[in-house]
Amino acid sequence: MFLALDIGNTNITVGLFGMKNGKVLPNPLKVWRMSTVKEQTSDEYATILMNMFFYLDFDVKKVSDFAVASVVPSLNAVFEELVKKYFGKKIFFIDNKNCVGFIFAKGNSKETGADRIADVVAAYSIYGGGCIVIDFGTATTFDCIDSKGIYMGGAIAPGPTISAQLLNLKADQLPRTEMRKPLKSIGATTVECMQSGLYFGYVGLVKELIARMKKEMEVKHIIATGGLASLVASEIKEIEIILPDLTLEGIRIIWGKSNGNNKDL
Repeated sequence: MFLALDIGNTNITVGLFGMKNGKVLPNPLKVWRMSTVKEQTSDEYATILMNMFFYLDFDVKKVSDFAVASVVPSLNAVFEELVKKYFGKKIFFIDNKNCVGFIFAKGNSKETGADRIADVVAAYSIYGGGCIVIDFGTATTFDCIDSKGIYMGGAIAPGPTISAQLLNLKADQLPRTEMRKPLKSIGATTVECMQSGLYFGYVGLVKELIARMKKEMEVKHIIATGGLASLVASEIKEIEIILPDLTLEGIRIIWGKSNGNNKDL
């Protein structure tokens, strides 16, 4: 089996994939999520992983290959140690240099995060060029692949969780709240007012960026992924596809292509 890990600033998403004749099969058998804790050791993360496998009756000894897309550099060595210590394997890290067959526009390849690389590789593999990928995570990222299959770049905005935390942090009288879809835009209580601003303001941000991007490129598909995708997409008719596991699929594809046993891309 193959284990893909998407290490983000808030959560670590773990996808377990089946394998056949050395090739990783699409669609994860199981997806887990755990909190990102930068101070956690390799032994502590290993314990969490082992428990996940145990309670769902998966044999951890059958995992033969590992690949990671990480935007938390301080945890790279932790997971490298984990895989070496508990599995006797070497971990594969996604970056712009190992995306075989994928083209970056001039100037953006070195700065693009591993999760964004995985997103656009997966989107291009599945749908071809002319895609906008919106990843609703800690930050909300917009990534664009033109009709020729070239990654153009995109936009980065604060995610709603960050915005909610900043409101609570910088305004003493505003309570801590989470984003949810309110019944109406005019809130009666402070919490309702905050939820309206967070939700509808966030929807407006996404719509405006989509509209501007569509003026700058030919768009065939708009794809959403990430934890809040399903909550927001219902308000945005331009989003036609929601793929929660897009980043994991991109990790799978890049690993397979780099190891010469995957015909995707």
